Amino acid sequence: MNTQSTTPFSTDRFQLDVRARAAAPAASRTPHIAACVLGGAAATVLTFAGASATCPPACDSQTKPDGLAGQTGSDCGALPTQTLIAMGAVASPDRPLVELAICLDTSGSMQGLIDTARARIWDIVSDLATANPAPRLRVALITFGNDGHDKENGWTKVDLALTEDLDSVSMQLFALSTNGGTELVGRAVDSATRSLDWTPGDKVLRLIVVAGNESADQDATVKYADASRRAIEKGIMVNSIYCGDPSDELAPAWREVATLADGKFAAINQAQGAVAIATPFDAELAQLSGELNTTYVAYGARGAWHAENQTAQDSNAQQMAPAAAAARCVAKSGSTYDNRQWDLVDASREPDFKLEDVKTDELPECMRTMTLDQRRTYLTERAKERETLQARVKSIGAERAKFIAEAQAKEAQSGARFESVIRDAVREQARSKGMVFPEISASATN
Repeated sequence: MNTQSTTPFSTDRFQLDVRARAAAPAASRTPHIAACVLGGAAATVLTFAGASATCPPACDSQTKPDGLAGQTGSDCGALPTQTLIAMGAVASPDRPLVELAICLDTSGSMQGLIDTARARIWDIVSDLATANPAPRLRVALITFGNDGHDKENGWTKVDLALTEDLDSVSMQLFALSTNGGTELVGRAVDSATRSLDWTPGDKVLRLIVVAGNESADQDATVKYADASRRAIEKGIMVNSIYCGDPSDELAPAWREVATLADGKFAAINQAQGAVAIATPFDAELAQLSGELNTTYVAYGARGAWHAENQTAQDSNAQQMAPAAAAARCVAKSGSTYDNRQWDLVDASREPDFKLEDVKTDELPECMRTMTLDQRRTYLTERAKERETLQARVKSIGAERAKFIAEAQAKEAQSGARFESVIRDAVREQARSKGMVFPEISASATN
């Protein structure tokens, strides 16, 4: 335990500053749905190129995400925090479903782990997209060992319930801060097992990943062994990551957390994954990430908020490191980055989606006067644009991956990395559900 406290990565988790965008060179701005965004009384209408924005007049702490109370203009995101915590989705019957609860120790000594998760979450997402058949992915975030959480809950908090909205996962990761506390591993695993809305069924892969650096047996109320057994009884495997020496006296308990729930154990250097290898492809991929955003067609009462958050998480990744922004771009080109809950292009791919059922006032303003056939043509054109950009991203992403593998081989890095241990565990466990993955080069295994 460490009593040191740190601030979040950014005091404004959304990183939205229209004035800064207006002052930036035109080529560096992201014209995010500038020509066609959600309008109406409950919507935000944005034109980043002109630095103008309008928001609903009645925005307060009850209707705006945390940190945005009292703000106006483009900073107004009309989506209650409680809605973020509750959102989820059900898998299409023809695609497998992977549900992953990430439990992170956020006591004072764990800033390196948080930074690593922020930087590497998109590598994990991208790897799952390579599976055949490609699964849907739902992710939850739970933090523990933080004095800012309720003592009654064992200083454990469900920050985000299982959701397919991966931009919200990123948002929550960048909102985390460390604060010295008591790390109750059993409580974290038990909270994930009992509190999350796991999808039933034998075909669903349900996983918990719990990571920390202190003793796993500090919880006198919920023993880790009991928590792991309850998880596997519900068909949830537990993978444990010990941020320390695998040969020290704390490692055996962390190993047992996993083995009791049919999971995998690994020991890592918590900060190693936060240091990314820069490549000659990072800048172009970051640019393509912004271009991908222009193919999204936000709809519904919360569409504009999600569109803003998509751009905000691009900004968060870029500020973390250009390599992190590049990794996020690659993930955005894959099938696991699915925004059908707010994007008409993704939604229209669903077999039961009917464009004619979308109310006119929920459509982007530029589509409201179109005929049904014109609306379909418009979405088809945006989909083709996205597919072209995604193909380009995948091609450049493959070159980037090759560059990184060669660089890692030359550096002869030792020790497992956060993203690689999760990737390897998830791959092995996903194979039990019939998913097949391409081979990983030897230089990319650490």
